[in-house]
Order: sequence, then C-alpha cells, then structure tokens
Amino acid sequence: MSTVQHEVDERTNLISSNKFELLLFRLGENASSGRSELFGINVFKVREIVAMPVITVVAGALPHNLGVVNLRGQIIPVIDLCSVVGCTPKTGLNIMLVTEFARSTQGFAVESVEEIVRLDWSQVLSAESSAAGGMVTSIARLDGDKDDTRLAQVLDVEQILRAIAPKDTKDVDSETIGAKLVIKPGSVILAADDSAVARGLIGQALDAIGAPYIMTKTGKEAWEKLQAIAAVAVAEGKPLRDKVAMVLTDLEMPEMDGFTLTRNIKQDERFKGLPVVIHSSLSGTTNEDHVKSVGADAYVAKFVADELAATIREVVAR
Repeated sequence: MSTVQHEVDERTNLISSNKFELLLFRLGENASSGRSELFGINVFKVREIVAMPVITVVAGALPHNLGVVNLRGQIIPVIDLCSVVGCTPKTGLNIMLVTEFARSTQGFAVESVEEIVRLDWSQVLSAESSAAGGMVTSIARLDGDKDDTRLAQVLDVEQILRAIAPKDTKDVDSETIGAKLVIKPGSVILAADDSAVARGLIGQALDAIGAPYIMTKTGKEAWEKLQAIAAVAVAEGKPLRDKVAMVLTDLEMPEMDGFTLTRNIKQDERFKGLPVVIHSSLSGTTNEDHVKSVGADAYVAKFVADELAATIREVVAR
C-alpha cells in the first residue's frame, strides 16, 4: 500500500511541476526511411501493458482493426498501430497497450515497449510547425536541449481513432446543444488545445452556442495571450472579465500543460475570479482529483458537445 501511495504522490508532484511521463515504444521499420523510430504516449492514458493475447477476428472489421480480445471479462477492440502509421514490425505484433481516454477503452498493438521517461513539457514541441504528419501531435526531446538528443513522436491517438473509425453521428448538433451563451459584449472564451481535430470540434461547439473565442495551440501560447489581453484591459481601464469570459484548456500540451496554465491563472491576482474549465481526454477520478487540486472551476471529458456547452454555460453564469 505504501508503494502505491508513493507512486500516486510522485505523479501528483509531476503535475505540480509541468512534468509528465512518456511510455516509449516501437512500431517497426518506416516504409520510406527503413528506420525503426521511437513513438510515445502519455502514461496517464495507459491502463496496462500485456503480451499480445489471442485475437478474435471480427467479420467486416474496419481497416487496421485486428479484432477483439477478452481481457479478464472485458471485450476490447485491438488496433494495429503499426499499419496505421505505415510501419512494418520486424518481429511481429508482440505487445498490447491497453489505453483509456476519451470515454473509451482499446488496445494498441505494437512491436515492442522501450521504457518510461520523465520529461518536462518544455522538452515537448508542437509538431504542427514540423514535417510531422497529422497523426503526430508533438515531438519530445528525450535528452534535453542537446543537438544530438533522441526524439520521440507523440501520437495523437484521438486523431488516429477518429481516422480509422469515423463517427456515424454529428459531433455537434445545433438542435440538442442548447441555449446560446450569454456573456458581456466584446468578451471571448480563450481556448487551448494542441490537437487539430480537437480544436475543430471545440470551435464547432462554441460557434453553435454563439460564443466568440480565441483558439491557441499550447498552454504557453494561451498564457501569453491572456497576459497580452490583461495589459490591454489595464490600458483601457477595464476589468479583465470585459475581455475574457473564461479559459477552456486541454491538459496534455507541449511547452506548458493545462495543469500549469490553470495554476498560473489561479495564483495571479490579475486573473482573480476568471473561470477555468479543463476539457481533456484524460478521464477518470484520479485526473479529476488533480484538476481540483490546481483550482479549476470544472472538468469535462472529451468530446460530447452538449456536455461541454452545458458546462460552459454553468461556469460563466456563476
């Protein structure tokens, strides 16, 4: 029990210091380079790592879906992550990563697992300005700032799931999303999310409730934008809430995570009373407890537009 508590305390301390743990794995040779690159996923998304169990092939399965496994009574779909990113495993699909995020559980088949590394979010850079494809949300420098540092590609697993298993219902339904948001004229919602698909969905939801917004790609960008808006408010002799109604932030973001962004806002007198809602695929009671510990006003798991809209209306109305 003391060991378990120690691990919980350690991870809680990581959250309070803009750090996280990345599980590194390999997917085999890349078709174009012939190399076996390192990939990563946040440890908070991984429930367990198991040797590849017997897979039951499902008739008519979508591409990249290997079938399902029975893991202690739970039926879990298994996705061939190697084929999704265009890699060919040298030794086969040996490991299954059981992941929990965005209200779903699934297994990712990989070739091998390397290690878990502890990183500062400042070591993780957005992939959108690099040559990385749409399935990679960021690039992690594993050895700090040295020129010869190892790099790992952090996969946008939400984008991958959406790409291989598109939803057959609307993400945002104007008929069910509810009433328009009432905020001060000229005020906006400041949003931050590093995933392009998430930013698109959030934008659709905010548009549906008539909420003006500013969208940013990282916690650092949102923090800098908020400080710039605060400076303008001071120069105009207006309260900040005339400019910003609330902040909506993801948790996992390069350079500065949502925990750090939230804590910065809540500890700064300039932003006293400014509501912060965390919108994340890192679901579960443990993560919700962490959200409360940094002072966020609400938490909503990705992505149900009606729930997001209801939470935003409730928080702003307070």
